[in-house]
Amino acid sequence: MATLLRSKLSNVATTVSNKSQAKVSGMFARMGFQAATDEEAVGFAHCDDLDFEHRQGLQMDILKTEGEPCGDEGAEPPVEGDIHYQRGDGAPLPPSGSKDQAVGAGGEFGGHDKPKITAWEAGWNVTNAIQGMFVLGLPYAILHGGYLGLFLIIFAAVVCCYTGKILIACLYEENEDGEVVRVRDSYVAIANACCAPRFPTLGGRVVNVAQIIELVMTCILYVVVSGNLMYNSFPGLPVSQKSWSIIATALLLPCAFLKNLKAVSKFSLLCTLAHFVINILVIAYCLSRARDWAWEKVKFYIDVKKFPISIGIIVFSYTSQIFLPSLEGNMQQPSEFHCMMNWTHIAACVLKGLFALVAYLTWADETKEVITDNLPGSIRAVVNIFLVAKALLSYPLPFFAAVEVLEKSLFQEGSRAFFPACYGGDGRLKSWGLTLRCALVVFTLLMAIYVPHFALLMGLTGSLTGAGLCFLLPSLFHLRLLWRKLLWHQVFFDVAIFVIGGICSVSGFVHSLEGLIEAYGTNAED
Repeated sequence: MATLLRSKLSNVATTVSNKSQAKVSGMFARMGFQAATDEEAVGFAHCDDLDFEHRQGLQMDILKTEGEPCGDEGAEPPVEGDIHYQRGDGAPLPPSGSKDQAVGAGGEFGGHDKPKITAWEAGWNVTNAIQGMFVLGLPYAILHGGYLGLFLIIFAAVVCCYTGKILIACLYEENEDGEVVRVRDSYVAIANACCAPRFPTLGGRVVNVAQIIELVMTCILYVVVSGNLMYNSFPGLPVSQKSWSIIATALLLPCAFLKNLKAVSKFSLLCTLAHFVINILVIAYCLSRARDWAWEKVKFYIDVKKFPISIGIIVFSYTSQIFLPSLEGNMQQPSEFHCMMNWTHIAACVLKGLFALVAYLTWADETKEVITDNLPGSIRAVVNIFLVAKALLSYPLPFFAAVEVLEKSLFQEGSRAFFPACYGGDGRLKSWGLTLRCALVVFTLLMAIYVPHFALLMGLTGSLTGAGLCFLLPSLFHLRLLWRKLLWHQVFFDVAIFVIGGICSVSGFVHSLEGLIEAYGTNAED
């Protein structure tokens, strides 16, 4: 009885303390940075109070039944509340800050029985995202940026590494005991928390739209690069680039029937290894022509009109923020996330910089949008066929992700859905759902046919969604959710990244759009 009385007095004191803290932070709330955080703090305090009372209740129940046998057949099963605070294997409770203490069995942040990955495996996933096929456009960025383009490759790596870390920091909050707990599980959840309480779903919708645009544009780029590579590999055949794109899309139509990526994932490792081999072959050929390198062509001045396009290309090659929350949540040791981000982005910076510089020095002003098009005919055909195979096998990944986002946002069952579910009660895909998936594949084909410009599309996507998801939103969310805990230099970094990223995003988007309009007009005249 005395224990319960002390707990009640402690709860009252905690409530008074939280109210006083809310009054003190009123000045910050007027600035727009702390309103949602104060409400979350009160919510954490309330949850901790309920947790404490419940645990006291469990202790009282244990005292009452201490002498009774546990394996009695007539014993009552544990109530649902007891199961809530137990691990499925009967192991002791984890610390309150541990991710194993889920909302329930298989709760919002995943159950304890989910397979976890090591830091090396997480680093491999990040490497796949930022060392993919789109590095083939980086020498084209050096063509219009010179040494400043190389600096941007380094700068983008540093900024993307930093924003990835602060994005993960937004997943965590401190409870009243000072323990850091994971309270969010996705990019969308962070965005919704920033817009709460006035617009609790606005941020998630903005992130979903940006995510869909980036994923669909990635699919379009795979079709564009497939048509481009095949056309330049076999210029003697009476087949145009558009026709090659149509052939590639016909091979991709089975993607509409995908229910999961189990079958496709088996080829991901082989595709990545093949891509590294191709990069090594390109660099080896460039090194064989080292005597002819045109160092005098690398300038410090930039092409004002085309350089902003290069910014978008470089930013797009580093985009990985979309899946970082899920990746960190599935790591065996989340504390190793920062170290993993450091070595993956350092490696990406070094490899991308060397690849872009060596390739540009070899072909100088003749550098093309896709660097493999500069290779001699015999080598180009072999390398490009492997690249096309990698592009076609990589297409299902962003396509399936885009379909999932669309289905969860618009077609999932429930009162908030705009349309009925795509799946029937037996789990089978409905006919009209299949039609929509096929329409998405055809849409990527139409875009690839009418806008067959790899570098311009890559620059446009990087400026529009890449800069937003990698630069603007993480820095804004960091300021919004953790304003009270940030040091002055962290505030300075976040504001600087937001301002610089905003300028680069607008400039790159405008110039990429102008370049596409100009290229489309030229094609129309031809």
